[in-house]
Amino acid sequence: MKDTNWRISKDSTILVEKENFHNTISLSFYDIETEKGNPCSPSPCGPNSVCREVNEQAVCTCVAGFLGSPPTCRPECTVSSDCPLTEACNNQKCINPCPGTCGFRATCNVVNHNPICSCPSELTGDPFVQCVPRPIEPVAPQNPCEPSPCGPNSECRVVNDAPSCSCSPEFIGAPPNCRPECVSNSECPSNMACVNQKCRDPCPGSCGANAECRVVSHTPTCVCPSDYTGDPFTQCTSRPCKNYEIFFDLTWTVPVNLSPCSPSPCGFNAICKEQNGVGSCTCLPDYIGNPYEGCRPECVIDTDCTSTFSCIRSKCQDPCPGTCGINTECRVINHRPVCTCIQGYSGNPFQYCIPTPIEDETKNKDPCNPSPCGPNSQCRVVNGQGVCSCLPEFTGTPPMCRPECTLNSECPQDRACINQKCVNPCPASCGTFANCAVRNHSPFCTCRELYTGDPFTRCFPTPQSTPPTAIEVSQPCLPSPCGPNSECRVVNGGPSCQCLPTYIGSPPNCRPECTVNSDCSPSQACMRGRCRDPCPGSCGSNAQCMVLNHVPICSCFEGYTGDPFSNCYSAPVRPTEPTVVDPCASSPCGPNARCNDGICTCLPEYQGDPYVGCRPECVLNTDCLQNRACIRNKCVDPCPGTCGVNAECLIYNHVPMCNCPNGMVGNAFVQCNIVEVNCWLHTSH
Repeated sequence: MKDTNWRISKDSTILVEKENFHNTISLSFYDIETEKGNPCSPSPCGPNSVCREVNEQAVCTCVAGFLGSPPTCRPECTVSSDCPLTEACNNQKCINPCPGTCGFRATCNVVNHNPICSCPSELTGDPFVQCVPRPIEPVAPQNPCEPSPCGPNSECRVVNDAPSCSCSPEFIGAPPNCRPECVSNSECPSNMACVNQKCRDPCPGSCGANAECRVVSHTPTCVCPSDYTGDPFTQCTSRPCKNYEIFFDLTWTVPVNLSPCSPSPCGFNAICKEQNGVGSCTCLPDYIGNPYEGCRPECVIDTDCTSTFSCIRSKCQDPCPGTCGINTECRVINHRPVCTCIQGYSGNPFQYCIPTPIEDETKNKDPCNPSPCGPNSQCRVVNGQGVCSCLPEFTGTPPMCRPECTLNSECPQDRACINQKCVNPCPASCGTFANCAVRNHSPFCTCRELYTGDPFTRCFPTPQSTPPTAIEVSQPCLPSPCGPNSECRVVNGGPSCQCLPTYIGSPPNCRPECTVNSDCSPSQACMRGRCRDPCPGSCGSNAQCMVLNHVPICSCFEGYTGDPFSNCYSAPVRPTEPTVVDPCASSPCGPNARCNDGICTCLPEYQGDPYVGCRPECVLNTDCLQNRACIRNKCVDPCPGTCGVNAECLIYNHVPMCNCPNGMVGNAFVQCNIVEVNCWLHTSH
């Protein structure tokens, strides 16, 4: 036989010398005295096997109940981990551990070789003894108004087991948009003012004695009747002097004519014109309002206009004209112009839009971005199409490009997998004066003819000796020519090779179906050399299994809770909680407002309707009461620090007016002095 040396020792023992990877193995066959010797005595078959003589040859088989092939016969299992996850090892057999384990009406599931007993969902009790029907527990009535679905400033009542929403007293609208009757004066008729979030007549208590009150643009205006004079906000008194009389300052003796426009009775941004001895107030051009209270521009900020207009040069105007380019359309959203190309056009809508070519979608698209080729591949654009190919040093067809090899079994028999390449393993493997041959992917070194020694280190010339007498021994399966993971049988005097059970391929390339999980599809795992579904036996009762990257992932069924790898049980019945939705996600608040749990509030020092828009306390004086002025966006008393010594300050139409008290005269902005004042009849002399 090739590569096998047979010789007879001095004690008549037949020595069979077989060269392998590491050293020389000597298989000894003891003295053959007669041709009728028993080949099964002693047994060459190994433990847990039986030997039978067939045609004067020893035929070895495993004992019943043992697996494998001689001389490596083994029991089906020694520990449970040798069995599938759904079985356990009992008396060296893989069996179902459930029978006789669980109690009456209980169900049994095998998880990681262990029997798990549990009661069905409609039963309860000790699953190892008995499961009994689950008692029906009364369901507590649920209040549909907890939590309230009605929104702020509203009330919820239960009507026919359903929530009924209504606005709280003193609030108007409909849930969930209940709001106060007013927040600012602009929400009331012009003859009413917003007082404590109610539209009311602002006149009561505003004017002094003998004064008349009129409401103009939400503001009470106090005036003294004819023939009365004084501060209408304090008291009006009868005039001491008649028309055409003059005052004389006895100290200065300078007459001062009374002019109806000095001081001006007009408000801010208004002018006074004297006509027929009477002062007439009018607003300046482009200003509106009551000229006796104060005129203001049509707008100061965008929120002074409706949402479809912007405040442009103090006027509420459409912001679209002249904003967008050609072939565009303009819409105003929250006072801002939004330009878009009309359908079928593209480009910069603020400059111009051009017709969109139909082929643009595919013409400008890179077919290789993102790459459709998969891992270990490259994508090239050829004639507008993505062409895939494997990277250098990778084989296969995209998207399944892989290394040339990961195991020896993926290479030809005379090659080995080294650095993911099928290469000749001989170079640098053998010693001097040795030959190398590759068998089953491994290098076999032998000394050259007429040389001896360790072929893996060094061979040297063989000493001269009497050549051995060759004896022909017919043992075609010794040594086995079949390779690893295979068995050899003598058929018609010749060897017959086949792979061992659970191995695939054909001799001499028998191999397990898998050695690691990556040899299997992502939905399977490598179990005992086979690609199998890892789910059976992995999860507990009332659990579902899903395989993710070879790993079984267990989760409880809907309505169940617990450890999905052990046992899931019915979850306690709880009131259904409403789906948590961020009520602020849709940005329900207006400018200068913030949202908290769906409720909008104005920023500090801002006021107004937070759902529409908040603004400072004031922008113009007319945003304040008549006796207040707008200073740094606050309505404050403008008098402090304005008038001189001994002068009194009165606020008229938001303007501080400095006057000397009765019996005093002078510059009220500097100092007032005591003086006698008499009335003298003015004559033409």
